[in-house]
Amino acid sequence: MFGLKNLFKALGFVFVITLSIYYAIYTVQYKNNIMSFEDYDPPSSLKVEGEIIKKAKFTFIDVHSHLWNMPLMDLNELIAEMDEINMGYIVNLSGSGFGPQAAKDLYFEKSTENIKENQPGRIGLFVNVDFNSIDLENHIENQVSIIRDAVTKGAIGLKVYKSLGLTNKDSKGNRVAVDDERLGPIWEVCGELGIPVLIHSADPFQFWQDKDGQNERWFELKEKPNRYYGDSDFIPPFEDIIKEQHTIFERHKKTTFINAHLGWMGNDLKRLGEHLDRYPNVVTEFGAVIAELGRQPKTARQFFIDYQDRIMFGKDSYNKEEFYTYFRVLESDDEYFSYFRKRHAFWKMYGLNLPDEVLKKVYYKNALKLFPSIDKSLFE
Repeated sequence: MFGLKNLFKALGFVFVITLSIYYAIYTVQYKNNIMSFEDYDPPSSLKVEGEIIKKAKFTFIDVHSHLWNMPLMDLNELIAEMDEINMGYIVNLSGSGFGPQAAKDLYFEKSTENIKENQPGRIGLFVNVDFNSIDLENHIENQVSIIRDAVTKGAIGLKVYKSLGLTNKDSKGNRVAVDDERLGPIWEVCGELGIPVLIHSADPFQFWQDKDGQNERWFELKEKPNRYYGDSDFIPPFEDIIKEQHTIFERHKKTTFINAHLGWMGNDLKRLGEHLDRYPNVVTEFGAVIAELGRQPKTARQFFIDYQDRIMFGKDSYNKEEFYTYFRVLESDDEYFSYFRKRHAFWKMYGLNLPDEVLKKVYYKNALKLFPSIDKSLFE
């Protein structure tokens, strides 16, 4: 019979063996100087000028943000933080939240009420619609009606999530392509109403590449393995989705599109410039991809000068402290400073030192042209 005494002996043996294994691993790592990529992050020994910028030089508009608790959020607290960093206006792209249509309608209604009652004039809402089951009768007509109704209630744009082209399905389980012709009335009504469509299509192209030492997004895919699409039988290649997106830009010339995240062309600004040249109804913003600009300061600075009328400020996820890096990249000529999230940029940043007139356009002037309802006196 295996008694209590023998049980303790067995547990003790296992404990000793476990400690021995851990000690052996530690010894091998220490003697061979083995360290994980996550742990290797030495402070720079460079002695160069530069400092954190905690307040934008000019009052700015963030055209790409997600505030997921807008119906219940303390907007006075939000605006106080915005004032600290000189943000005059923020656009909440997630104006309808998620869920069934009744939940989205309520979310939008309560968000609108919260803004009107507490901080009118400082926050804008985009509406969101459903791209699933587009083959069902009256589905597209209903989405068009939702857009019209939201605009009468104050919506200033339509946000299209990356699920269109990646995961949205019709009633038969087929992928809904970004350029599915049945979606045409959605893009057309936005042009008719004079509201822009901010559209995020696909994801960084590295999410389709092999997960190996040649992939710049290896660390991100290690931390977020669900972002890898290279082995999917359902999701098409990156370039196919991007081509679908560009097709709707071509088809719907009277609608203004904001190609989010620099259209995933931040690594190839020559291609992005050619893209903007080809589609005069497209503008862009750099939410979540400022790190691409910060590692190519000479090329990015010239790009901003050349396309100064087509670029707007965008951040994506809201975090006050993270804006400091954006300001530093755009405004300073600082060298070799860190980004705030290693999985997005294991490299260092450099400032673009943009001219004031370019900064003003990127910070607020271009957005004011696109959103005439924003109070211009906030930026004088």
